[in-house]
Amino acid sequence: MNQNEFVKLKNSIAIKSVGKIILYSLGVILLFGILIDGIYNDELASRLANLNRSLYSWCVRNKILVLGISYLGIFAVVSFVVIRNSGNYMVEIISAMDHVLKEPEKEIKLSSELVILESRLNHIRSDLIMHQKKAEEAENKKKDLIMYMAHDLKTPLTSVIGYLSLLTEEKEISKDLQDKYMKIALDKSLRLEELTNQFFEITRYNLQAIPINKRRIDLSMLLDQLIDECYPMMQARNLECVATKPEQVYFEGDGDKLARAFGNLLKNAIHYSYENTIIDIEMTQVNEKIKIIFRNRGDKIPDYQLEKIFEKFYRGDEARMSSTGGTGLGLAITKEMIELHHGKIYVKNEDDWIAFYIEL
Repeated sequence: MNQNEFVKLKNSIAIKSVGKIILYSLGVILLFGILIDGIYNDELASRLANLNRSLYSWCVRNKILVLGISYLGIFAVVSFVVIRNSGNYMVEIISAMDHVLKEPEKEIKLSSELVILESRLNHIRSDLIMHQKKAEEAENKKKDLIMYMAHDLKTPLTSVIGYLSLLTEEKEISKDLQDKYMKIALDKSLRLEELTNQFFEITRYNLQAIPINKRRIDLSMLLDQLIDECYPMMQARNLECVATKPEQVYFEGDGDKLARAFGNLLKNAIHYSYENTIIDIEMTQVNEKIKIIFRNRGDKIPDYQLEKIFEKFYRGDEARMSSTGGTGLGLAITKEMIELHHGKIYVKNEDDWIAFYIEL
């Protein structure tokens, strides 16, 4: 409720209270005059004269004063009753606020005079329910993250310990087997380092805003560098990357952040591509608008996951938890970095392709 609405509510309650005081007072005074100074006048005068002649004489001589005091008393009593009843609004409001905190799922009903406040409190109640659900979802995702990290860290660590134990305990092991075990242990150690870095990134991502330092960069060259860096990963799965783009595409942005965003999409495409297929990257520029599309052939993303796939910690493919899966943070960070550049990103299923679109 803004200040104007609050003032209107106060004025409305005050005007209605004053109206009730005046109306009720006039009604009671009129009834008092009819009964005391009309219908029962002679009877009351006779009884008062019999009770105390002097008091009767004084009342007759000061009739206007007696009626004025009587009317003032009536007005005071009526005012007290109306104001006390208006105070019930405060009790009603406090009760409603307590209701919002204790039973937010139930709709709030207030008096007709408080309809504006009722609407506002129900809006607050809806927001509270939404925030509670988000907090619960966030807590569940944290628990899931801990479970994923525990699982992912345990698997390579067990392998490292196992192979190093073999190398220590087996005295007659051949050189070829030693090299094989050392390579496996090294690969698993690198995987541990990657997971540790991811965990550190999650902590940093949650605790601080991502800074951005813009400068003029060549996005075409940036993509070439990322493709070269990921070549060993593609070769391991017999994948080929085909990039269709202009020779130079200049853009004012943070090269490190965009490299991180594009790199996440390229690695995502490598991880989820069918073996022996092509990863297609297409970049076009029309005036100041730049569009980049990362396409790969792989299992389709269900429609219900298309909107959730950029959420933090969301992992649609549970089967890849330990082999290629990360923490569910990569695409969320990609979206964050694209939006820091006032761009947008979305994903589509296109025939046999999964396509991620970036517009800058």
